[in-house]
Amino acid sequence: MIRTLLFTAGLLALSACTQVQVTDYAGMEPELRVEQFFNGPLTAHGVVKDRAGRVIRTFSASIDARWENGVGTLDEDFLFNDGEVQKRIWKLTPQPDGSYLGTAGDVTGDGILRQSGNSIFLDYVLQVPYRGDTLEVRVDDRMYLLTPDLLINESRLTKFGFQVGELLLVIKREPAATAVN
Repeated sequence: MIRTLLFTAGLLALSACTQVQVTDYAGMEPELRVEQFFNGPLTAHGVVKDRAGRVIRTFSASIDARWENGVGTLDEDFLFNDGEVQKRIWKLTPQPDGSYLGTAGDVTGDGILRQSGNSIFLDYVLQVPYRGDTLEVRVDDRMYLLTPDLLINESRLTKFGFQVGELLLVIKREPAATAVN
């Protein structure tokens, strides 16, 4: 009897530690396709939280997203409430298994982007300026499409396995500029 209880408790503990996978969202709608959502002008608005969950900064961003020869480019310009400006240019390269390799100037190695249903998970190591130095933090980005033009992104930042920050943002597809005749 005790052995059965311990075994059951162990299984429950292990199942509680199981990580959510992007495939858990298969079949969820609206379907999120990288090439469709990240194509054209986008805007983003968000907050940066410290490890205690306190909002320490806010930001907005404009994103020029385009695809050429099957490779996506996300040209991102960030403006933070303290006046800091950042730029990041992502290159997204499709892989045979349906994932994408993501690279950027301040990303160490390749990020791996996977999509399923209404979700995209992107895992990468970001170089973050800190007190005159650069720290590498692991970023676990999870994006969820709410409507065809609105996406929520939550990012967990960790160092040595400990959470050091969090970002929450919304990304909105903007109408494409129309040519004036």
